[in-house]
Amino acid sequence: MGPEGWENPGVEQTVDTPTPAGPAPKVPGARPVRLLLVDDHQVVLEGLVSMLASERARVEILGATTEPGEALRLAADLDPDVVLLDVRLKGASGLDVCQELTRRHERLKVVFFTVYDDEQYLFQALRVGASGFLLKRTTATELADHLERVMGGEITIDPAIAGRVAVTAARLQSGEFWPGAYLGLTQRESEVLQLMVRGLSNRAIGQQLYIGEETVKTHSRSIYRKLDVSDRSQAIAVALREGIFH
Repeated sequence: MGPEGWENPGVEQTVDTPTPAGPAPKVPGARPVRLLLVDDHQVVLEGLVSMLASERARVEILGATTEPGEALRLAADLDPDVVLLDVRLKGASGLDVCQELTRRHERLKVVFFTVYDDEQYLFQALRVGASGFLLKRTTATELADHLERVMGGEITIDPAIAGRVAVTAARLQSGEFWPGAYLGLTQRESEVLQLMVRGLSNRAIGQQLYIGEETVKTHSRSIYRKLDVSDRSQAIAVALREGIFH
C-alpha cells in the first residue's frame, strides 16, 4: 500500500509513507511532472515522498524503488516523464541505469539526485544522457522548479556546482588542463593512469614518478572511484574508450 493519492493498480510500490493531509492548490490546465524515484536507501525514498507532498500540484510520484532492475521495469510499466536517480545503487551504477533507461525510452528524462558534488560524476552523467544533476540538499520547491525546466527541454545543474563546472569547461576548452581532467582526475592521477595504460606495475609507476608504491595504490583507488570502476583493467578500458591516452 502506498501513500494516499499514489496508488497504481498492478504495480507493487516500495514506499509506504503517509502523505500529509490537505490538498495542494492545482494550477489550472497544468499537468504535473510524472516522477519515478530510484535510490538505494529506503529512508531517502520515504523522505522524498514526504518532502514532495507539498508540491503534488506540480509533481506526481508514480512509484519508487531501491532496486536497479525494478527501476527499469517500473519505467516501462508506469511511463514516467522523469526518473530521479542516485549515482550509486545496490549492485549497479546509476550511470549504467541512466544509459539503459534513455536507450529504451527516447522521451524519458533522467535527473541525478545525489550527495556527490564531484564534477566527474556530473560530466559522466551528461555523457550517458542525463538531463539534470542535483544535490540532495535541494528543497521541494527547488526540485519541482528543476523538474519543470527539464520538461521544458533544459539541462539543469545544481547551482552549488554549476559555477565550478563552468570554470572547468572554460579551462578545458582552452587546453589548459591535463588528459583526464574532464573526468575529474588530478594531474598526478592522470599520470598514474597513463602509466597503467602503458602496462607498468605499481612499483614501476612509483619509480617513474618518484613516489612510494603505497602512494600509487592510493592514487589508483581514487582513480577507480572517479571512473566508477573496480580494478585496473576496467580503468584502462575507460581510459582507452574515452581517448584519454593512446
